[in-house]
Amino acid sequence: MSPNETLFLESTNKIYKDDISSSSFVNFQIWDFPGQVDFFDPTFDSEMIFKGTGALIFVIDAQDDYVEALGRLHLTVSRAYKVNPDINFEVFIHKVDGLSDDHKIETQRDIHQRANDDLADANLEKVHLSFYLTSIYDHSIFEAFSKVVQKLIPQLPTLENLLNIFISHSGIEKAFLFDVVSKIYIATDSSPVDMQSYEICCDMIDVVIDVSCIYGHLTLGRLVEDGSGCAYDKESLAIIKLNNTTVLYLKEVTKFLALVCILREESFERKGLIEYNFHCFRKAIHEVFEVGTSAHTAHWRTASSSSNNLSALKYAALNGNDV
Repeated sequence: MSPNETLFLESTNKIYKDDISSSSFVNFQIWDFPGQVDFFDPTFDSEMIFKGTGALIFVIDAQDDYVEALGRLHLTVSRAYKVNPDINFEVFIHKVDGLSDDHKIETQRDIHQRANDDLADANLEKVHLSFYLTSIYDHSIFEAFSKVVQKLIPQLPTLENLLNIFISHSGIEKAFLFDVVSKIYIATDSSPVDMQSYEICCDMIDVVIDVSCIYGHLTLGRLVEDGSGCAYDKESLAIIKLNNTTVLYLKEVTKFLALVCILREESFERKGLIEYNFHCFRKAIHEVFEVGTSAHTAHWRTASSSSNNLSALKYAALNGNDV
């Protein structure tokens, strides 16, 4: 939904489980918790909640008084760490769209310092917290989730290496391996990620899907005879030339994955070379994830497997406030 539509969402008042493994490459569940979770409540089973969790995301409202939220963060992290030391602890400093750039930096520094001081006082120096400035009014929330997901993919170094080889032999400046549904990029090459480049690649996916839904039978995809359209399939391909001699190149890798590249117009003149290198890249990706002919999704195991047969990757997203 658009950011403005979220104004009508109700506050989370119970544990809400969302399984998105059927529509996305990233096979996980999100467990969304209300802000006022009492971890000492006898009915709260910390062992069951945290044992199979790959990442714990704690959301702090940057526009609110976050002192109480920091207390809950410490309580949550300390309890979860005792159950499962392998959890990745991620802190989203959210709603930063209402803050100035200087205020954003100061808020992040303050939260970072206080949170780590609390852990040090509790002799939990081994716990590592990662902090992200996020907002739903730009792509920072997708960028943050991308970083979280990448930590849970054992094949990440291999994917980065494949992307580095692909762009170095194809004259490409930047390449992302996108999960089409969520806009999360599960891997990119080793060059630094520029937020503007990431945003324009996300926008390209939207354009391709929207246009394909309407004109798929002519250009970007296929429409089956009964009229039900497939907006993204193995025929999906798009090339967009911008007015600054930059070319955007999108091509299907698997049922859920797309390669989106940024390159110069003069480099795209060697289109045949790029197509051949992509064919090699795509074949390697399929081999990495052992993609079968009947399904193009991938499955992997985390360091600590779930004891209650949940998806291999499970998230616990906790709000630090009532909001």
